[in-house]
Amino acid sequence: MVSRIFTAAGLSAKASRSVAESLVEADCRGIPSHGAMLVPMYVDRLRSGSVSTHEEAEVVADHGAVAALDGHHALGQLTGDQAMRLAVAKARRFGVGAVTVRHAFHFGGAFRYVLAAAEQGCVGIAAANTRPLMPAPGGAAPVVGNNPLAIGAPVAGRTPVVLDMALSEAALGKIRMAAADGRTVPATWSTDAEGVPTTDPVSALAGMLLPAGGPKGYGLAVMVDVLTGVLSGGAFGAGVSGLYADTTAPNDCAHFFLAIEPAAFGPDEEFAERMGAFAEAIAASPVAPGTERVCLPGELEASRHAETLREGVHLEPAVRDALVGTARALGIDTEPALEGGVR
Repeated sequence: MVSRIFTAAGLSAKASRSVAESLVEADCRGIPSHGAMLVPMYVDRLRSGSVSTHEEAEVVADHGAVAALDGHHALGQLTGDQAMRLAVAKARRFGVGAVTVRHAFHFGGAFRYVLAAAEQGCVGIAAANTRPLMPAPGGAAPVVGNNPLAIGAPVAGRTPVVLDMALSEAALGKIRMAAADGRTVPATWSTDAEGVPTTDPVSALAGMLLPAGGPKGYGLAVMVDVLTGVLSGGAFGAGVSGLYADTTAPNDCAHFFLAIEPAAFGPDEEFAERMGAFAEAIAASPVAPGTERVCLPGELEASRHAETLREGVHLEPAVRDALVGTARALGIDTEPALEGGVR
């Protein structure tokens, strides 16, 4: 159904599949804040014109190992896939490849891009900026986003090691889901509009997110904005608009992608084997009482993905209803999908 929705909204079948795969895979990996719940907002923006139906970014600068793209407000999954492919191609030739995208839009889960690099044998890094959602330590106003950062690396005999995190204690999407479901949130996630920590997700949506690790998360978020918005020549800080604040105004975020070719530093197979030995040492390390095993970054998400492929994706009722409503508004017959489960 998700792919059909984007086709009905004006994208080609190929582009629709790419965007749908990104969102559904996030649900499969246990990251619903970057999954199908985003479809209605994406479609609202496509219909209002703040997100374009362009399917490829414009290359505005290309100098050896680096390139700069202009996304022209296309869906971020499409320009993100393009940018990481270009970064990997450059890494093959130069050892490293760095690509920025300005005038971009939300690109879903950052894991998608570093996994793509790792599957090609490269180390991958992906980052994006968002509208300001977090205060500086001691500050009373949001000055920096919960900017996502992902790093992935290939591992011999295992799925890639993937770190994918927003730099707030929790993603804004998780708070939106809690508000839709009538659930509370931990007080460590956010503040109300006065800067007081809150467990009420509605108050949190009117307030600020708190950075992961306090000043450390805040500092990382600042530097991600440097690599994305400032470096790309795009928007940064308050120049980035909220995804939900005004769907007629372009989000105008920016992205950064880096691919590293391990063979440039030594035999390619040596890197994968060394990563395998490192991973095995961590996996075999002693566990604390009450703990079954330790996990590598991204291992739990990969396990959830494999389990979901067997058992199917579970959508919260509010997400399911919004998805069906969006499909029907676009003239899509949802009955077949509902009979077989929403896909």
